[in-house]
Amino acid sequence: MAHATTVSFAETGIVDGSIKNDSHSSGITWSAVIAGAFVSAALSLILLSLGTGLGLSAVSPWTNSGLSAATISKGAILWLILMQAIGSLMGGYLAGRLRTKWAKIHSDEVYFRDTAHGFLVWAVGLVITAAFLASAAASVAGGAGRLGTAERAAGSASAPSGGLAINPNEYFVDSLLRSNPPNLGQTETALRGEVGLIFANALRTGEIPPADKTYLDEIVAARSGMKPAEADGRVTQVFAEAQQAADTARKAVAHLSLWMFLALLIGAFCASLAATFGGAQRDHIVIV
Repeated sequence: MAHATTVSFAETGIVDGSIKNDSHSSGITWSAVIAGAFVSAALSLILLSLGTGLGLSAVSPWTNSGLSAATISKGAILWLILMQAIGSLMGGYLAGRLRTKWAKIHSDEVYFRDTAHGFLVWAVGLVITAAFLASAAASVAGGAGRLGTAERAAGSASAPSGGLAINPNEYFVDSLLRSNPPNLGQTETALRGEVGLIFANALRTGEIPPADKTYLDEIVAARSGMKPAEADGRVTQVFAEAQQAADTARKAVAHLSLWMFLALLIGAFCASLAATFGGAQRDHIVIV
């Protein structure tokens, strides 16, 4: 004759006493946690790919066509939150359903362990996703770096890099070897790289040193045919615009970081909550 037992948390808070006491056994079922974490990471990457595709489909290079940048930004934030919620809910629920069933454990302890399972799923899944994205970014950056090295080698060996992420010594070496008056006969790549170094250092320090300002004025006047006063005004205006662009980028990164923080908190909450639901359903299944 079939024998049936059920877990009655609501009535007694303790499971059936005919089963052995597991209060001193391991409180974590790592196989369930890892399985849920991989599911959460996989869903996050799938949804990230879908969101990227939808975002690129909505963007248009033509004026008055496609969604605005503000709309795209808001949509990206909402998608980031949704992506974290869906991945965490599924991973946490699976961990709760797949974990070991504990016997003669108070319902409060079971609830705590299920919450811990969900939180661990979120944490492990986040590490897996971050490791994958970091690896992909490193691969892309490595390819871009090799391409940039080849381009500089094919151009001028004396051309410094034009990016903002510069070696501080690179700027001082360029200042040491700077010609007076400016050498306008050098290649376009070398000249732009030299100006780029000056701007990068000025953006880092917040102002253009007087010697650099004079040097830039001479270059602009010679290349554009402007009068010295006009060239000086252009240098001042362009540097102000560069500062504004850098400040806008800084604020955008700060806002994105804050929204990512919120999305990750929501993911942790969803994973923990889903694990408690999964665990409750796991324990209330009738054994026949």
